[in-house]
Order: sequence, then structure tokens, then C-alpha cells
Amino acid sequence: MESSPPVARPGGVVGILAFAGIVAALTQTLVVPLIAQLPTLFDTSASNASWVITATLLAAAVSTPVAGRLGDMYGKRRMLLVSLVPLVLGSVVCALSSSVLPMIAGRGLQGLGMGVVPLGISLLRDVVPAEKLGPSIAIMSASMGVGGALGLPFAAAIAENASWRVLFWVVAVLALAVGALIRLLVPADRPTTAAGGFDLPGAIGLGSALICLLLAVSKGADWGWGSTTTLALFAAALVLLPAWGWWELRLREPLVDLRVTARPQVLMTNAASILVGFAMYAQPLVVPQLLQLPEATGYGMGQSMLAMGLWMAPAGLMMMVMSPVGAKLSAAKGPKVTLAVGSLLIAASYGLSLPLIGSGSPWSLLVVALVCNSGVGFAYGAMPALIMGAVPSSETASANSFNALMRSIGTSFAAAVTGVVLARMTTDFGGFALASENGFRVAMLIGCGVGLAAAVVAALIPVRPATALPRPAATSDSDRDPGHAPDRKPGHAPDRKPGREPDRKPDADADSAPGVPEASGASTP
Repeated sequence: MESSPPVARPGGVVGILAFAGIVAALTQTLVVPLIAQLPTLFDTSASNASWVITATLLAAAVSTPVAGRLGDMYGKRRMLLVSLVPLVLGSVVCALSSSVLPMIAGRGLQGLGMGVVPLGISLLRDVVPAEKLGPSIAIMSASMGVGGALGLPFAAAIAENASWRVLFWVVAVLALAVGALIRLLVPADRPTTAAGGFDLPGAIGLGSALICLLLAVSKGADWGWGSTTTLALFAAALVLLPAWGWWELRLREPLVDLRVTARPQVLMTNAASILVGFAMYAQPLVVPQLLQLPEATGYGMGQSMLAMGLWMAPAGLMMMVMSPVGAKLSAAKGPKVTLAVGSLLIAASYGLSLPLIGSGSPWSLLVVALVCNSGVGFAYGAMPALIMGAVPSSETASANSFNALMRSIGTSFAAAVTGVVLARMTTDFGGFALASENGFRVAMLIGCGVGLAAAVVAALIPVRPATALPRPAATSDSDRDPGHAPDRKPGHAPDRKPGREPDRKPDADADSAPGVPEASGASTP
């Protein structure tokens, strides 16, 4: 049995878990300054080098729902520690790589550790007092922005002044430090009430469908959107996803409980998450390019990679600054309102960018990024709160991981759509085709429209009325969540035929998370 560490202060626990989120986000932005150098470093083509990014995306998409389900079955803290293992190993493999194949493999291993953030958010429900849960979720969610903010200038500075291998050694050391802190200072979560074995066919089915979908989306521009390979991958995804859904609905303990996911509050929050993921990603795709394009274009700022990272850093930190504001808004009006306000701020930032794109001043783009990331901070803190307010505690990690997957799908489609727009709307500059000023404006307009759509969906979320949950310290059967069966060892569910779904109480087990307020006057689905 896993031993529990000494009880730590809630603030210390939140700080450690936020540090874990920062390291995970840092891993994702680490290779951005190296992209242009990778073909030379590894003597390969630009197309092959791009797999260094694609491998992380695919591995993260496949592993995040799996890590969530395993967290519900075997403990979120335990799975947090397990998720850090491939993060460390992948960093070491990348640091030692002398060719592109081991580099891609290492980045894939790093992607397997991206379940750290949703697992950390889910663990908060068990180890943080009820009155501190809302602000803690907001801080943990904002850690992703901080990691991205620090990652760009840090990676650019290392790449310009030292060996690129140092980047990966630093991440390996940081991930080891996170693991040690979690092992020593973060208390174990409540005993799991999740029953049943692990749904391996469901994991394989969802992973296969996601690989087909995201591979087609991320590589469609390189392969051609009408190419046989791209169309075949889209077709395979369209076949695999319904088949996976059919399989999940046959099981009592599936990888992702689609009956819970279909509850209006969860369903609408996940839909809003896709839109928010799309809307927020247009800004980090457009603004860095505008900062680095030559001034002679008439709209570029002529900044170096390092200077670009430094200009972008305050915007990432803004997520952390705004997280307590968003938590207070959620406490007063409910996370549904916070999500809608955040989406409106994202849309407003893109509207603000339209007259500022051709200003020639980096300060104008900094204002755009600050407003956008303020909205992202609001939205990212509200979405987990909405999810945890509608799912039973035994499915917290799985539901949060699935929500994180929805955001990832949104960002993937944003990258594809923005890439197509900028590739089609070009201007000639010294014999080279560069994205035109109008192309950037169209990309921002699309982000604005999707942000408005996210606000509309958020406003329509039917929020469940809050119900009390036991305090995190509860350990006896009588203190656990009402409506849940006594603890069973994972993998030892009662015998039953997989084709039959036993009767359930449709909503009785959907306890709201403690300390996560809901909007007053909301209807019950």
C-alpha cells in the first residue's frame, strides 16, 4: 500500500501541483526556438523534423484520457508520479539524441507525461479544503500559461548562448524535482470508489481514432488536404469514433463514461472547451510571427527570437495574475459566468488587434496578448470547476482529462485553419512568399468569431445546483461521497455481461465539487 506523506499546508500543495503544470507546459514550448534549426542539427528534411512537434501532440492526446481513468482507479497522486517517469526519460533521450528518430521518440515519451495538469486539478478536489478549491483550480489551470510564458524566452536564450541539449537536461531535472516534492509533501487522495478493470479495447479504439484525426489535421497542409493519405485518415477517424462510442456504451466501467459526458452541463462545457481552445490559439500563432517578421514588410516588428519570447512572457504570466480574479467571479456568479466572460475577453482581444496589427509597435501586440490571456485565465479556471461540479468524485480525473483532450482538439484545428489562411493569403517579399497583413487580420477575425461562439455556448450551459461533499480528509465508508458504493479494489467488479448496462441512478451520483459554486437560478438537467 502506498504510504501517505505528512499533511501539508493547502497553499504548499497547490504550489507544488502548479509547479508540475509549469514544467509540463514548459516541455511543450521547449522546441519552438529549435524548429528552424532541427533540419540542420539532424541532417534531415523540414517535413521529418516537424514530427518532433507532432509526436508530442499525438502521444499527449492518446495518453491523457488513459492517465485520467487510471488516476480514478489507482489514485491521482500515484498516477501523477507515474506520468512524470516518461517525462524524465523522454527529456534524457532528447538530450542524448544525435539523429531525428530518437529525438522524435523522446518527444513522444514527453507527450505521455502531459496528463500531469488534469490529474493535478483532479487531485485538488481530494486534498484541498472546500473553501479553497475554486482559487486552487484557477491557479493550477493558470500554470500552463506560466510555463508557456517562461518556455519561449528560456528556450531562446539557451539556444542562442549554449547547447540545445541543455534545454532537455534542465527539464529532466525539473521533472525529477517535481516528483520528489509530490512524493514527500503532497498527501494521497481519498480512497478510490471507481470499480471495474481497465478498458484496454476502449483505450486502443480512442487512441487510434485520435491519431487518425489529429494526424490528418496537423499534417494535412504538408500532405495536401485532398491527398489520399489525408482523406483516408479522416475517413478512418469517422469510422473509429462511432465504433469506440458503441463499445464504451456497452460497458459499466468504460474508459470514458459517455453517459456522464452526455449530461448537459458536461457536454456543453466540453463543447465550449473546443471553441476556447481554438479561439485562444490564434493569438500565439499570429503575434510571434508579427513580432519577428522584417520591419520592411510594413507590418512586421523585426524582433529576434529571444526578444519575441520576452515580449510574450508578460501575457503568459497574466494568466496567473488573473486567476484569483476569475476565482472570485466564480464564487460570486458561478464558473459558467466566468467562462462566458473569459470567452468574451478573448474575442475582444482579437477585435482590438485589427487596428493595431499595422501599428509597427510591439507594445500594441503586447496589449492584445495581455487581454487575450486574461480571458484564457478566466476560461481555463472555470472549465474544470464546471466539470467537477457535474461528475461523481470517482470519475473526476477521467472527466477532467477528457476535457483537456477537447481543448487540445480545439488548438489542433486552430493551428490547421490558421496555417491554411496564412499560406493562402501571402505577399511577395524579396522573392519569398510571406503571410500578408490581410492574412493575419483574417486569422484574428476567425479567432474573434470563435471566441464569441464560445461565449454563447458558455451562456447556455445548464448548471447543476451545488450539493455538499464530504471534506477531503474523510476516510471511512460513512464519510465518503453519498450515493457511491463502498471501496472495491480496481479490477474486481461483480461479474456481468459486457453487453448489458445495469440500471443506474441517472444523476444521483453526480456530486458537485466542494467549493465550486454554480450560477444561481440554473436549471437542472
